[in-house]
Amino acid sequence: MQLGVKEAANLLNISEKSVYRWINQGFLPAYRVNDQYRFNRAELLEWATSRKINVSPDIFHEPINSGTTIPSLVEALQSGGIFYRIEGNTKSAVLKSLVEHMRLPDGVDKDFVFRVILAREDLASTGIGDGIAIPHVRNPVVLHVSQPVITLCFLETPIDFDALDGKPVQALFGLLSPTVRAHLHLLSRLSFALRDEGFKAAINRQARREEILGEAARIERTFIASQAETVRG
Repeated sequence: MQLGVKEAANLLNISEKSVYRWINQGFLPAYRVNDQYRFNRAELLEWATSRKINVSPDIFHEPINSGTTIPSLVEALQSGGIFYRIEGNTKSAVLKSLVEHMRLPDGVDKDFVFRVILAREDLASTGIGDGIAIPHVRNPVVLHVSQPVITLCFLETPIDFDALDGKPVQALFGLLSPTVRAHLHLLSRLSFALRDEGFKAAINRQARREEILGEAARIERTFIASQAETVRG
């Protein structure tokens, strides 16, 4: 979904003047269309998450198409799997290992998935700070996976991902989805979860699968409650 300057300012809780200033400074990802700036909602969310910018809850809301079922954060993690002691001494090597651990349908070319994720990483680091990265593709539609999945891999050796805070990454959340809406849905859920101290603490200490899934379920309940409160308000 393409957003205008006013919508972007509202979602980031800043003034339109600040939006223009950040664009001119090359700080904010934007596109120029017919002499007007436009923003991609998913990219804006990624950008705000990586910089720990408090955003409006509206950024997490996306229109739902009838007849389409998207899994919860818990279901996506259960489908994608949680793995420990993943080896690799370079960013490329651990991303390769991440893709190898992804539970993808038969016929999906894992080498192609790896190359697309690596190309995305070359554009800009998916390291969001605090030792966490969210490798994913910019355009999820090209992968033709049947269901959105999140694969969590804990690294044996922390790896430099060029994250803004300079901390090496020890946890990778690999995100794949068949549609843009599913991609944004899960990215929103995951970003929301990583703002929660309990969930993030479980990730930082590489807690057991059951505890991580339990924390994710708690986050889902919190997210749903916050949406209901927004509707009532």
